[in-house]
Amino acid sequence: MSATVTLTADTFSRAVDTSGIVLVDFWAGWCGPCRMFAPTFESAAAAHPDIVFGKVDTEAERELAGAAGVRSIPTLMAFREGVLLFSQAGALPPAALEDLISQIRALDMDVVHRQVAEARGATAKRAR
Repeated sequence: MSATVTLTADTFSRAVDTSGIVLVDFWAGWCGPCRMFAPTFESAAAAHPDIVFGKVDTEAERELAGAAGVRSIPTLMAFREGVLLFSQAGALPPAALEDLISQIRALDMDVVHRQVAEARGATAKRAR
């Protein structure tokens, strides 16, 4: 059984807005680098059962990929407590993916949520 879950336009928001960590791999079957990254992503998913590892097939979910700002694939996004913390195109090697997971786990989310709120407040002031 796969340790990853397929995400669609109907399930994406609900998945990333959870209280935990969610890593999302945007991929396509024709993409060589995507196929090379898939075993790394699957291995990390098996090693970290407390993290949601979602996969978005950009061919089947073109609108979702566009709404997420995906310009090239593979693109990896990391969310925690509904906050986008990382977004990068390109296949990460296993050690870099493990390092990313460690960094996300180590974040003080109270500080992150405060920073997000401050940034939203500053944006709202500029919009007035």
